[in-house]
Amino acid sequence: MSSQLTAYITLFSTSGVINLYLCMYVFLRRHQYTNIAYYFIFYTAAISIYCFGSALGLTSTTLEQLKFWNVILYIGMPISAPLGLLFAMKYLGMKLKAAWVLPLLSISVISFVMVATNDFHHLHYRVFEIDPDLGAPFVIQEIGSWYMIHGIFTFASMFVAFFLMLSRWRETAKVYRAQLLFLLIGQFVPMVTAFIYLLGLTPPGIDPVPMVLWFTSLLYVWSINSTRMFSIMPIAKDAIFNSINDGVIVLDESHRLIEFNQAYKSMFPSIHKSMYGMDFKQVWIGLTGEVFPLKLDSAGITNEVQLKAEEVPYIYQVRISPLQHANNRKGLLLIFTEVTELKRLQLELENRAYYDELTQIYNRRAFFEKCEHEFNVAQQTASPYSIILMDVDYFKKVNDTFGHDVGDQLLKHVVHVCQQQLKEEILFARYGGEEFVIGLNNCTGAEAEAVANQLRLQLESKPLLMNDAAISVTISCGVAETGEGAKETLHQLLKKADQALYAAKRQGRNQVQMYAENAS
Repeated sequence: MSSQLTAYITLFSTSGVINLYLCMYVFLRRHQYTNIAYYFIFYTAAISIYCFGSALGLTSTTLEQLKFWNVILYIGMPISAPLGLLFAMKYLGMKLKAAWVLPLLSISVISFVMVATNDFHHLHYRVFEIDPDLGAPFVIQEIGSWYMIHGIFTFASMFVAFFLMLSRWRETAKVYRAQLLFLLIGQFVPMVTAFIYLLGLTPPGIDPVPMVLWFTSLLYVWSINSTRMFSIMPIAKDAIFNSINDGVIVLDESHRLIEFNQAYKSMFPSIHKSMYGMDFKQVWIGLTGEVFPLKLDSAGITNEVQLKAEEVPYIYQVRISPLQHANNRKGLLLIFTEVTELKRLQLELENRAYYDELTQIYNRRAFFEKCEHEFNVAQQTASPYSIILMDVDYFKKVNDTFGHDVGDQLLKHVVHVCQQQLKEEILFARYGGEEFVIGLNNCTGAEAEAVANQLRLQLESKPLLMNDAAISVTISCGVAETGEGAKETLHQLLKKADQALYAAKRQGRNQVQMYAENAS
């Protein structure tokens, strides 16, 4: 055996040993690593078979031995390239779907079957013979149609893996770039060597790829032990960062945009990596057309931001947190949570809880909550407070004559007319049925009586028009004022207004009555 052949066998075996070491090392520690370790185990196992098969093939002295070891090396060689691609994709956080993983591996299996059965069809090798000049283990081979498919597939797998990792270089943090560099070299060196081999520029009868795999394998050994490749990967950060449902952006100490995740991109599609380095306030104006309403130095505080420029306003809950970068540089983390639907539901629940469904003014519950506060403040400040209880006259007759639908329209008509006369801050609520209540803060009984008469006259002059028919509407009102210096409750005041209301009804309706102590 020549010294040159011995050198080839030594290089092939060295590559096989190192890859077998990698395979066993990662396998024994697989529980300490992420799931990507399993892809690496199969990848290095396939390369080990490839290298040892190539080395043992160089010890062959007959054509049968050459064919046997060629079949053995094809157990590992065809599948090593697609496994390397899957490993790279998993490393980069890409989702591996069975719909295209299985075809990748299927092509490798077909290549193995083609080599194992080549004597029957010659689709992989048209000619596979011992070189008559050099002798065994050197061979003369003429490639067949499947060999071309296999070669293109192998080269494409390595090229795609290399390209995918290269495309992530810029967005990979510097601390992780050593890992990515070693993986790039691990794909680039055998890819270039395989390409040279396919062009026929290497020594005849010798596959040079296993010769260079020892070098790339040593890089993997160094990366696993020094950069904790399977414990901490750049994609770990990306996978977490981009899987967060909340929109996240990162600013540097000068409030310039340095990163955003996919959720933020979904919220604001016009954001682009070309905006990196721009002041965030300018970025926000570009995205929304509005000035960012929060102070960026309000770290630790959660606020809400509403985009009014949208046809359907979006509401975001924004949390601003301080962030420590490498080299003791500080920045900010802004987390955007869309709460539009939550706010809509809250408003809907609040509306149902505090607003009358028919008239859309406060209901009885809301009146008591808000009036209790106003009344207590008035008591503390010795300010006058008045209540108007208002009842629609002969409402039952309207329902009986025209139907409940018309009765509902009449109640809404009463509310509409009253709202036109009342100031917006005045507490106006539906008390129940056809009764309404008005709370007048800092208002004397005489002033409240004037307001009630104004409402009564307006309603009397504005009948409800339904199908060319005018339905007249009048109201009776009872007014009560807190006694000067008196210590009474809101319920006592309402009871006095109720007594005044019934006095108005007894005296013929369509009138306003003030509560009087001596009223019977």
